[in-house]
Amino acid sequence: MCHNLKSVQIMKTPITCLLLTAVAVCAISAESKPNAHGINTFGLELHQRLAKEGGNIVASPWSIQSALAMTYAGAAGKTREEMAAALHFGDDEKALHARFAAIADDLADLVKKSKDQAERSKQHGGTSTPLEITTANRLFGNENFTFENPFLTLLKKSYAAPLETMDFVSAPEPSRKHINDWIAGQTKDRIKDLIPAGAINPDTRLILANAIYMKAAWQEEFTKEADSPFFVNGTEAVKLPSLVKQRLFGYLKIPGGAIVAVPYADQGLQFLIMVPDEKDGLSTMEKTLTADLLQQAASAENREILLHFPKFKLEPPSIALADHLSAMGMPSAFKQGTADFSLMASEPLSISQVVHKGFIAVDEYGAEAAAATAVIMQRTSRALPATPLEIRVDRPFAFAIQHTKSGTCLFLGRVTDPR
Repeated sequence: MCHNLKSVQIMKTPITCLLLTAVAVCAISAESKPNAHGINTFGLELHQRLAKEGGNIVASPWSIQSALAMTYAGAAGKTREEMAAALHFGDDEKALHARFAAIADDLADLVKKSKDQAERSKQHGGTSTPLEITTANRLFGNENFTFENPFLTLLKKSYAAPLETMDFVSAPEPSRKHINDWIAGQTKDRIKDLIPAGAINPDTRLILANAIYMKAAWQEEFTKEADSPFFVNGTEAVKLPSLVKQRLFGYLKIPGGAIVAVPYADQGLQFLIMVPDEKDGLSTMEKTLTADLLQQAASAENREILLHFPKFKLEPPSIALADHLSAMGMPSAFKQGTADFSLMASEPLSISQVVHKGFIAVDEYGAEAAAATAVIMQRTSRALPATPLEIRVDRPFAFAIQHTKSGTCLFLGRVTDPR
């Protein structure tokens, strides 16, 4: 079962990961691997759509799916069928929500183990800093609007998402500021202004929100490397600050490229670097990525590797996902007259927008990452070698932050220009 706010701390300097979604954060036990496959399949499908626009990407398929899983709990009829298919939720809704809750429990367990390990280290003169992960979920509903009790009970039990009442009718902008401030507070100000001006109006009835903050460090720090070559967009040669390390890394050869798994200090998480064979081969390699390959990467065999890759920081603006999600197979959820969220409320509702925002920074100590998603509901009408393998990430590449136990990708993105 997810808890509204879970906290911990990790070793050394951080790779901070923030996840914001209109849903709950969850992680996995053995039976949750079907969830990982669905999350990763959806994430790759969305990634490939976003990649068509070119440039850098950072998103959290896990966060987006979590938010939409909470929304799905209130869907019925054709809307429910479309969401289940487009989001790869499967047929067993009870198991679906349980698996999302299991992920949150597993993340909390990682935190507890890390904290206990840090305490033992301190007793023996060590200086390790524990893993820190906080997650929070909330429903922001319009005052004097009645939601179905089974829906509220399910989200409170499985996602620890309490309902906070707002005045969307008379005070839409103050409400927007309050929700954005809540999100910023839960993510240590890494995700600000998630919901854009005008997105909340007098017809808004519910916003489902989730936040996650993660701070971690590499298992072994990297050495900084000055003026390392990188081919921006696969063509333009530039010199950039980079990182280098020789050690055993998880390694998986894939069509058109390779995946290198870099472990964090707490080994329940790892950073995947997906580097194409050709300098301009990122788009070709991305088309071959599958959920099965990402699952294999979760337990890839170790190989001695001399790894070079660039420091980078990505702060793209919020992206609107409604058109993408409609095109991926769930159009009725967004259409007045066809949306059916009758398990959420007796008054007809539809999704007006799904907004998402991500952040990631990677350096020699670790990585800091953040993501946020909000689902906005509106009133509507019914209807190991002797010598190391050297891998130089000097070209556009893809990346993921992966929960190793389940194989779930918490973050998924691409870097075409790390400057």
